[in-house]
Amino acid sequence: MSDVCAGLSLTGERTLPGIWHENYWFQRHLAAYERVRAAGPRGVILEAGCGEGYGARLLADAGQTVVAMDYDAATVAHVRRRYPGLPVVRGNLVALPLGDRSVDWVVSLQTIEHLWDLDTFISECLRVLRRDGTLVVSTPNRHTFSPGLGFADKPANPFHHRELTALDLTDLITRHAASCEVLGLHHGEAITAWENHHGSIVQAQLAQPYDRWDADLVRVVTSLTAADFTLTHQELSSCLDLVAFVSAGDHDPANGNCRDG
Repeated sequence: MSDVCAGLSLTGERTLPGIWHENYWFQRHLAAYERVRAAGPRGVILEAGCGEGYGARLLADAGQTVVAMDYDAATVAHVRRRYPGLPVVRGNLVALPLGDRSVDWVVSLQTIEHLWDLDTFISECLRVLRRDGTLVVSTPNRHTFSPGLGFADKPANPFHHRELTALDLTDLITRHAASCEVLGLHHGEAITAWENHHGSIVQAQLAQPYDRWDADLVRVVTSLTAADFTLTHQELSSCLDLVAFVSAGDHDPANGNCRDG
C-alpha cells in the first residue's frame, strides 16, 4: 500500500490513490469528481462522505472552498494528516452538523449505498444547501454492479446497505426535490476496445489476485486515467455508475420536503 494511505485499509469499501492495482477503480471514481469540477462549483462545498480525501483535495486545488466530512474517526484523522490545510470534520451524514442554507454545493460520491436512511440523508443535504445550491450524488448502478439483485435484496458487498438503479435514485431524490439530472458513467473507447478482445475488464481483475494478472491486464489497468470514462444521459440501465445533479430550489428545511412536491 502507498505510504500516503498508511492507516487506511483496502476493505472493499473505498478505493485509494497511489495503488497500482486499484487504478481502474480510482480513475472510475475520479471521473465523477472531474465532472463536478467541470460544472464550475462556486462558494462553499461540503463533501459528505469524503473517504480518503483525494476528491475534496481535487476540488480545493481547483480554487474552491471545500469542507470534507466523514463519520469514521480513522478516516478523518488520515485526511488531516494527508491533506494539511483542508478543513475536515467528523459528522453524521443523516444529521449534518451544519445550519440551514449554509453551503452552496454538497458533493457525496459513492457514499449513499452505505447508508441506512436514504431519505433523511437526501433531506439533510438539501437542508444545508442555499436556494441556488446543488447536490451531486453518485452510486454504483445496481443493474451492472450486482446483476439480478432486487431493490430489497441485501447486496453481496458487505459494506453496501442498498444499491440503486437510475429509477430508484430518481424516485428517491424527487421525493425531496422538484427534479434531478441523472447521468451514467460508461467505459470510454480505449477500455471498450480492450473488452472487445478480452471480455469484461472488471471480471478480469476479479478473476484472480492482482499479483497473478497477465502483463496485458497490468498494462491497461495502470495506463487508465479519468478521461477513459465518459458520462452521458444515454443508456442509464447499462451504465457503471450513476451521477445525479440536484437543484436545491424550493426545498423547505422546515419540513424536509420540496414545496413543489
